[in-house]
Amino acid sequence: MQPMPGAGYDRAITVFSPDGRLFQVEYAREAVKRGTTSLGVKSREGIVLVVDKRPTSNLVEPQSIEKIFQIDEHIGAATSGLVADARALIDRARIESQINKITYNEPIRVDSLAKKICDMKQMYTQHGGVRPFGSALILGGVYDNGCRLFETDPSGALIEYKATAIGAGRQIAMEEFEKKYKEDMSLTEAIDMALDAVYEATEGKTSAESVEIAVIELETKMFKKLTPDEIDEYVEELLLRKPKEEAEEE
Repeated sequence: MQPMPGAGYDRAITVFSPDGRLFQVEYAREAVKRGTTSLGVKSREGIVLVVDKRPTSNLVEPQSIEKIFQIDEHIGAATSGLVADARALIDRARIESQINKITYNEPIRVDSLAKKICDMKQMYTQHGGVRPFGSALILGGVYDNGCRLFETDPSGALIEYKATAIGAGRQIAMEEFEKKYKEDMSLTEAIDMALDAVYEATEGKTSAESVEIAVIELETKMFKKLTPDEIDEYVEELLLRKPKEEAEEE
């Protein structure tokens, strides 16, 4: 029986294959791709985080599924991939945020926090006996009257975006963002655009129970999750608007 190509390079520790690949990191990225769609959008009024959190069973309580987390008063994160891995990263992000506040007596910068989380992710690609985190994070926040939005990869790489998505519907969502994103969008317009992307990525299977939305407003610099009633209003408007848009395109 012939050994599988590259089989010796993805057992127990992360080592480079002869063609320069890290198979364990690639597998971690696949875990993210299997996760539900999470999105982040930067607007002139703040940051919007939206996730699709469709339950796998009718017996699951929708409110028990959490994919958007508050890191600090001015920073939030949306996750996709392995839920337990994401929770560990969120806990670390919260600790780093508090360490910065205690040490320097000021809130942590969004870019500094993103780099610290990516440093931790990178460390888990380089040491024996550990595996990469099978989770990606979208970190968004407000600092010094500016909005910042970062996507972190299982490899420890990070990129700053105006709008981005992770998870199963990433490609479809990014196509929507490429077509519709504008620099001067309001928070409401950003939420509508993100919900449009979720709608397309889930092939219309969007409901108030399957969506979670949070905003970090530039004016208040405060993270806030939208209530079920507020989400219901946005989703109702979406479900009325989309069929009309689709009819016009035809």
